[in-house]
Amino acid sequence: MDSAASGKSIIAFDSWLQTPAGDYVRAWEQACLDRLTVDIFGYNAIQIGMPHIDALAANRMPNKWLADTRLPSSPYLASSARAVLALDFSELPFASQSLDLVILPHVLEFAAEPHQVLREVERVLIPEGRVIICGFNPASLWGARHAVGRLSGSHFLPQAGELISMPRMKDWLKLLNMSVGHGYFGCYAPPCKTEHWLQRYAFMDRAGARWWPYLGATYIVQAIKRVKGMRLIGPAWTRQSAKAPVAVPVTNKRREQQDG
Repeated sequence: MDSAASGKSIIAFDSWLQTPAGDYVRAWEQACLDRLTVDIFGYNAIQIGMPHIDALAANRMPNKWLADTRLPSSPYLASSARAVLALDFSELPFASQSLDLVILPHVLEFAAEPHQVLREVERVLIPEGRVIICGFNPASLWGARHAVGRLSGSHFLPQAGELISMPRMKDWLKLLNMSVGHGYFGCYAPPCKTEHWLQRYAFMDRAGARWWPYLGATYIVQAIKRVKGMRLIGPAWTRQSAKAPVAVPVTNKRREQQDG
């Protein structure tokens, strides 16, 4: 998928987020991201794409940015304190090892080069920095509906380049020396277009999380950047004190000499 097609898909996704199904997805992802980011500490954090949610709302880092392919004019930015940037996702204008947290909500599905985007994210993250990724689950009712829609021409989700499964996403992260943490699934209701039917199937969110947890329509996975060869070095005095000889009292030495 070229950059022009990627831009059109992102615009279509922005429109889809205004639908009842989009509101349903945004509500679950906002709640989950709030829980995941509230205890991540550092100085610099960035959300790339999807300005319709504030993925850093619960985070307490002093410097927070929102990046998109164009300057977003969304009403959701009115109460946000984030600085807004327009940039190319495959060429992030940040120094290497300068960011503590990067959030990618549904970016890789529409990116022309998702591997390049991930490589850039790995580059700008500090050692032990975190990345959080949101995506649609192909192994779900929504994923099946999307696959059928691509054949029939009746689309439920926007025409994304490719839906990426969580196991595949984890493999990509591991290739970049990322330590992958726990994954989260949500939105178990069938692919309904009206709020009325989504409310009628609300019970499936509780049942799905218990009985078929890996079949949620959306997922969130987080990973930590690991740097090979790094190890913690303890204080120098601990090694010296371990090697220092034990002092012998003078009186003991005199007794030994007297006793031969």
